[in-house]
Amino acid sequence: MVEVVVTGISLVSALGKSLVDSWQLLLAGKSGIHIYQPFPELEPRPLGLIDKQPAQVRVLTQQLVASVLHDAGLVSPLPNCGVVIGSSRSHQAAWEEMARWMYLEVESGRSEINIFPPHPSYPTLTGSPPGTLREAGLRPSTGVRNRDGKRSQCGGRVSRHKAPGVRDCDPLTATASTHPPYSSWLDTLPHMNAIATARQIGATGIVLAPMAACATGIWAIAQATFLIQSGQCQQVLTGATEAAITPLTLIGFQKMGALAKTGAYPFDLHREGLVLGEGGAMLILESAESAKQRQAKVYGKILGFGLTTDAYHPNTPEPAGKSAIAAIKQCLERSHLTPKDIDYIHAHGTATQINDKTESKIIQYLFPQSVPVSSTKGATGHTIGASGALGVAFCLMALQQQILPPCVGLKQPEFDLNFVSKAHQTKVERVLCFSFGFGGQNAVIALEK
Repeated sequence: MVEVVVTGISLVSALGKSLVDSWQLLLAGKSGIHIYQPFPELEPRPLGLIDKQPAQVRVLTQQLVASVLHDAGLVSPLPNCGVVIGSSRSHQAAWEEMARWMYLEVESGRSEINIFPPHPSYPTLTGSPPGTLREAGLRPSTGVRNRDGKRSQCGGRVSRHKAPGVRDCDPLTATASTHPPYSSWLDTLPHMNAIATARQIGATGIVLAPMAACATGIWAIAQATFLIQSGQCQQVLTGATEAAITPLTLIGFQKMGALAKTGAYPFDLHREGLVLGEGGAMLILESAESAKQRQAKVYGKILGFGLTTDAYHPNTPEPAGKSAIAAIKQCLERSHLTPKDIDYIHAHGTATQINDKTESKIIQYLFPQSVPVSSTKGATGHTIGASGALGVAFCLMALQQQILPPCVGLKQPEFDLNFVSKAHQTKVERVLCFSFGFGGQNAVIALEK
């Protein structure tokens, strides 16, 4: 079997805009979670924002890609480099913004508003102005009435979610310059983030764009590992990004009762729920032979992975954790390890009642009580599809520096596990990183120094 090593890492999170900054603040037990109100129509709540306003997945990905190439000592173009970039929400924020403009157009009774400015490469359809509702196959209505029966201006409360730079939300005065800066709606399709990365680095080979809910990050890294193990690639740029702090995502999780009110406290007796975060992490994976030939630094090795699905419920894990246990066993077997060989577990640890309870039972069932456990979501927030990629990056730093990161936010543990309360140095040779996503997506990966 081809040995797969990691020769580059980049990371951006609510903790910091670089891997080093995020790692140092994590070790110090700091949290990047604060109370924000990015959307005036929604109440303030704790969020893991990178800046004061939500990030754009396109910009975030470009930054991470440039940084990981620099860290790995690679220069584009890289025509033979594989690309596996995952995202659970991808360009959802852009779609929400486009939907808002469509709503405004329908409400105004006009179809001339150029919601989707035409891309110069694509011919416009005849019979209506380019980028209108008619071109999209829709018909404007006579308007929308609010609760008092009057014609609503600017779409009511939803209109307060403005695109950057939009000063006037009156659809009758809107122009192309006030619309979201999308050259084409095609650029916002779910897989286009990975395609854009391939263009950025000049990659003309394999491009994959996995989506597996909260397991996306590890799923992407696992796919990249397989590409190298199977001899299809010598180098792969992989990871995941997420900019999922949008009105729809916030309202959706709120309706589920999954959001915390003050902060993220994984595995704590008084945990409140998850805190949405944004960010991403990228890795350069290489065959050991490729890394040796170019004398690259090596953060660690990827030993194996396990991927399973519960086939049980859209958002509730299977109570006995059978498929999650199967994923862990699968990963250990492929990595030629036993539970006693593991020096640290980076847990999924979302701080929700069900996840933390189920995950704790699984760890107790499979591993010795002495194995150190922590979740970093109390520091970064839950970055959804990117969370596994962040977890793997933090695990690689733990292996490189022989330091275990703390379970930030944990004050009073509910479960009898060996939680890492403070960062401390210890011998770390082999670690596991867990991700358990909606739909019962289970992903586990094993890393070695």
